[in-house]
Amino acid sequence: MDNTTITDLPKRITDLIRFKNLGHNLSIDMSFEIVPVNFVHKSHEFQAYIFLCKYSGTANDKTFFFRKCYARGCPHNLCPHVSQAVLIANRYLIRDYKKLIDAGIAIKERLFTLEDMVVKYEELEQEKNADKSGILTINDYINIANEGNNVEIQIDLETIPAVEHFVNQKNEQTFLMADFTITTLGRKSQFQRCFACFQTDQEAIEKPVAMNIANERLKLLFKEFDQAKIQYQACFFN
Repeated sequence: MDNTTITDLPKRITDLIRFKNLGHNLSIDMSFEIVPVNFVHKSHEFQAYIFLCKYSGTANDKTFFFRKCYARGCPHNLCPHVSQAVLIANRYLIRDYKKLIDAGIAIKERLFTLEDMVVKYEELEQEKNADKSGILTINDYINIANEGNNVEIQIDLETIPAVEHFVNQKNEQTFLMADFTITTLGRKSQFQRCFACFQTDQEAIEKPVAMNIANERLKLLFKEFDQAKIQYQACFFN
């Protein structure tokens, strides 16, 4: 694949919208997976499940593929419960659907479901009855700020190695994650969001691309923070 192709092919939702606005031909397919992943964070190993959507298709007759992580869920309270994570993932996914539809891009809307996974991962069965109240995304805090409330956000960026477990296959991935500590309405909340990832054994080639994608996503988020007058310190992967 030449450098022009690598640069021009869509790698995120914003790229798909840009291609459409430029009048290019787009064909998009989507597939969903909830993948068990072993993470290593500050020498601490734990397993979580990541909610992936794989976008593939053609852009001006050139094949593209990228994937986006919409949430991460843990069975052992190290991050949101898996049953909570599926709701968080779907909220972010619905926002992306709206962006694509508003741009005139035809897609078949589907959502993540735990029912698809309990057959493969029986331990998720107990998560179906977990507490689903109080589930907020970063966009909820932006709305809280837009309503005139004071919102302060501390952001810590991390590069976290992990191993994804597919059927008969393991895949070493490195995730570019952001930890958000949010103080508003007398409460402090914390959650994580993945901004990009790359195949660990292809770091020299894929890391610069992943970092650029992550930083562009951060720029869009920080623009929303500025508009809502959220107090934060901008930071980027380097």
